Amino acid sequence: METAIMMLDERTDQATRQMLQKVVERKNKFDKLKEWHLLVMWAVVLLSFIYFAYLFYQVLQPYSYSFAAMFSVFVNQTFNLYCLITIIGLFGWMNVLRQKREKAEKEYQALRCEIIDKSKDLWKKEEEWKNRHIVYNMMKKNYDINLFHENK
Repeated sequence: METAIMMLDERTDQATRQMLQKVVERKNKFDKLKEWHLLVMWAVVLLSFIYFAYLFYQVLQPYSYSFAAMFSVFVNQTFNLYCLITIIGLFGWMNVLRQKREKAEKEYQALRCEIIDKSKDLWKKEEEWKNRHIVYNMMKKNYDINLFHENK
């Protein structure tokens, strides 16, 4: 369990701490998938640009007089096959990561909104209710998780 969550002492009970820990874990998972998706997306864009520039200067320009000559040169070089497989594979991986990122974001947002909705049940006592903003501020400051509002 995160140290900041463990140090919440009397402000929260054990069940609330577990919920806060789970929302932190889901936020970390979402952030990790978001970074990977962005990295793979830029790799696809960069490699595609480099590959199409290579095709333009090595195949299209020298053999532009005949489509058959361009096609023949393109097919005869196995490098083109490897590049196409790599770029298509990275594009597919990018889409898988996007789907995983969206699923992780939905799970994270659902749990965050559940904590907000159940805040009256989680902080039942009057004193706990008045001090819940300390927990909310700690979550915002330490983990960038906004529990004040349901909107992102």
